[in-house]
Amino acid sequence: MDRIALTAGALYAIVLLRAGGTFAVGWLAGAGVRRGRFAARTSSARFRRAERAIQRWGAPVVAVSFLTVGFQTAANFLAGSMRMPLPRYLPALFVGGAAWALIYATAGIGVLEVLGRLFAERTALGVSGVAVLLLALCAAVLYRRRRAAALPSVGGVTDES
Repeated sequence: MDRIALTAGALYAIVLLRAGGTFAVGWLAGAGVRRGRFAARTSSARFRRAERAIQRWGAPVVAVSFLTVGFQTAANFLAGSMRMPLPRYLPALFVGGAAWALIYATAGIGVLEVLGRLFAERTALGVSGVAVLLLALCAAVLYRRRRAAALPSVGGVTDES
Protein backbone atom coordinates (compact mmCIF):
# COMPACT_ATOMS: atom_id res chain seq x y z
CA MET A 1 0.00 0.00 0.00
CA ASP A 2 2.81 2.41 0.81
CA ARG A 3 4.40 1.80 -2.57
CA ILE A 4 1.15 2.65 -4.38
CA ALA A 5 0.62 5.78 -2.29
CA LEU A 6 4.19 6.96 -2.92
CA THR A 7 3.93 6.24 -6.64
CA ALA A 8 0.52 7.92 -6.91
CA GLY A 9 1.84 10.98 -5.03
CA ALA A 10 4.85 11.28 -7.30
CA LEU A 11 2.73 10.83 -10.43
CA TYR A 12 0.22 13.39 -9.12
CA ALA A 13 2.97 15.97 -8.69
CA ILE A 14 4.27 15.18 -12.18
CA VAL A 15 0.86 15.48 -13.84
CA LEU A 16 0.06 18.73 -12.03
CA LEU A 17 3.31 20.25 -13.25
CA ARG A 18 3.03 18.87 -16.78
CA ALA A 19 -0.65 19.63 -17.40
CA GLY A 20 -0.48 22.92 -15.53
CA GLY A 21 2.57 23.87 -17.57
CA THR A 22 0.77 22.97 -20.78
CA PHE A 23 -2.16 25.16 -19.70
CA ALA A 24 0.25 28.01 -18.88
CA VAL A 25 1.95 27.76 -22.27
CA GLY A 26 -1.47 27.87 -23.93
CA TRP A 27 -2.45 30.87 -21.79
CA LEU A 28 0.73 32.75 -22.69
CA ALA A 29 0.44 31.87 -26.35
CA GLY A 30 -3.14 33.17 -26.39
CA ALA A 31 -4.22 34.51 -29.75
CA GLY A 32 -0.77 33.90 -31.23
CA VAL A 33 -1.61 30.18 -31.28
CA ARG A 34 -3.91 30.72 -34.25
CA ARG A 35 -1.13 32.41 -36.22
CA GLY A 36 2.50 31.62 -36.94
CA ARG A 37 4.22 28.28 -36.67
CA PHE A 38 1.65 26.76 -34.27
CA ALA A 39 -1.27 27.39 -36.61
CA ALA A 40 -0.74 24.07 -38.40
CA ARG A 41 -0.87 22.09 -35.17
CA THR A 42 -3.88 23.90 -33.74
CA SER A 43 -5.85 23.41 -36.94
CA SER A 44 -5.48 19.62 -36.83
CA ALA A 45 -8.55 17.47 -36.29
CA ARG A 46 -7.44 16.58 -32.74
CA PHE A 47 -7.14 20.20 -31.67
CA ARG A 48 -10.41 21.20 -33.36
CA ARG A 49 -12.23 18.34 -31.58
CA ALA A 50 -10.73 19.36 -28.25
CA GLU A 51 -11.62 23.01 -28.79
CA ARG A 52 -15.25 22.20 -29.67
CA ALA A 53 -15.57 19.95 -26.63
CA ILE A 54 -14.10 22.60 -24.30
CA GLN A 55 -16.35 25.29 -25.74
CA ARG A 56 -19.39 23.11 -25.22
CA TRP A 57 -18.67 21.39 -21.90
CA GLY A 58 -15.87 23.42 -20.27
CA ALA A 59 -13.95 22.15 -17.25
CA PRO A 60 -15.42 18.61 -17.19
CA VAL A 61 -13.77 17.99 -20.58
CA VAL A 62 -10.41 18.91 -19.08
CA ALA A 63 -10.98 16.54 -16.14
CA VAL A 64 -12.07 13.64 -18.37
CA SER A 65 -9.21 14.28 -20.80
CA PHE A 66 -6.83 12.80 -18.21
CA LEU A 67 -8.44 9.41 -18.87
CA THR A 68 -7.53 9.54 -22.55
CA VAL A 69 -4.35 9.20 -24.56
CA GLY A 70 -3.48 12.02 -26.95
CA PHE A 71 -6.41 14.26 -26.05
CA GLN A 72 -5.10 15.36 -22.65
CA THR A 73 -2.34 17.66 -23.90
CA ALA A 74 -4.60 19.25 -26.51
CA ALA A 75 -7.35 19.85 -23.93
CA ASN A 76 -5.02 21.50 -21.42
CA PHE A 77 -3.27 23.62 -24.04
CA LEU A 78 -6.53 24.77 -25.59
CA ALA A 79 -8.09 25.49 -22.20
CA GLY A 80 -5.15 27.84 -21.63
CA SER A 81 -5.26 29.41 -25.08
CA MET A 82 -9.02 29.94 -24.70
CA ARG A 83 -8.29 31.65 -21.35
CA MET A 84 -10.40 29.31 -19.21
CA PRO A 85 -10.63 31.02 -15.80
CA LEU A 86 -8.42 29.45 -13.12
CA PRO A 87 -11.34 28.90 -10.70
CA ARG A 88 -12.84 26.58 -13.36
CA TYR A 89 -9.59 25.04 -14.60
CA LEU A 90 -7.87 24.17 -11.30
CA PRO A 91 -10.59 21.85 -9.93
CA ALA A 92 -10.60 20.02 -13.28
CA LEU A 93 -6.81 19.74 -13.12
CA PHE A 94 -6.84 18.44 -9.53
CA VAL A 95 -9.62 15.88 -10.08
CA GLY A 96 -8.43 14.69 -13.50
CA GLY A 97 -4.81 14.58 -12.36
CA ALA A 98 -5.73 12.53 -9.28
CA ALA A 99 -7.63 10.01 -11.41
CA TRP A 100 -4.72 9.79 -13.86
CA ALA A 101 -2.17 9.29 -11.05
CA LEU A 102 -4.21 6.59 -9.32
CA ILE A 103 -4.83 4.66 -12.52
CA TYR A 104 -1.20 4.76 -13.58
CA ALA A 105 0.08 3.99 -10.07
CA THR A 106 -2.11 0.92 -9.57
CA ALA A 107 -2.13 -0.44 -13.13
CA GLY A 108 1.48 0.59 -13.71
CA ILE A 109 2.78 -1.22 -10.63
CA GLY A 110 0.69 -4.27 -11.53
CA VAL A 111 2.07 -4.39 -15.06
CA LEU A 112 5.64 -3.96 -13.83
CA GLU A 113 5.20 -6.82 -11.33
CA VAL A 114 3.78 -9.11 -14.01
CA LEU A 115 6.61 -8.21 -16.39
CA GLY A 116 9.19 -8.75 -13.66
CA ARG A 117 7.82 -12.22 -12.91
CA LEU A 118 7.56 -13.03 -16.61
CA PHE A 119 11.19 -12.10 -17.30
CA ALA A 120 12.42 -13.89 -14.17
CA GLU A 121 10.53 -17.12 -14.79
CA ARG A 122 10.22 -17.26 -18.60
CA THR A 123 12.79 -14.95 -20.11
CA ALA A 124 12.35 -16.16 -23.69
CA LEU A 125 8.60 -15.54 -23.53
CA GLY A 126 9.17 -12.06 -22.07
CA VAL A 127 11.69 -11.12 -24.75
CA SER A 128 9.38 -12.48 -27.46
CA GLY A 129 6.46 -10.46 -26.07
CA VAL A 130 8.49 -7.26 -26.03
CA ALA A 131 9.67 -7.91 -29.59
CA VAL A 132 6.08 -8.41 -30.78
CA LEU A 133 4.98 -5.21 -29.04
CA LEU A 134 7.84 -3.24 -30.60
CA LEU A 135 7.04 -4.62 -34.06
CA ALA A 136 3.36 -3.71 -33.61
CA LEU A 137 4.33 -0.20 -32.51
CA CYS A 138 6.64 0.25 -35.51
CA ALA A 139 3.92 -1.03 -37.85
CA ALA A 140 1.37 1.39 -36.36
CA VAL A 141 3.74 4.35 -36.73
CA LEU A 142 4.59 3.38 -40.29
CA TYR A 143 0.90 2.96 -41.16
CA ARG A 144 0.01 6.39 -39.73
CA ARG A 145 2.87 8.08 -41.55
CA ARG A 146 1.93 6.51 -44.86
CA ARG A 147 -1.75 7.37 -44.32
CA ALA A 148 -0.89 10.98 -43.44
CA ALA A 149 1.33 11.28 -46.52
CA ALA A 150 -1.45 9.90 -48.74
CA LEU A 151 -4.09 12.34 -47.44
CA PRO A 152 -4.60 15.42 -49.59
CA SER A 153 -3.28 18.54 -47.93
CA VAL A 154 -5.52 21.60 -47.50
CA GLY A 155 -3.48 24.79 -47.36
CA GLY A 156 -0.36 22.85 -46.42
CA VAL A 157 -1.95 21.42 -43.29
CA THR A 158 -2.64 17.70 -42.97
CA ASP A 159 -5.70 16.57 -41.02
CA GLU A 160 -4.41 13.95 -38.59
CA SER A 161 -6.38 12.51 -35.70
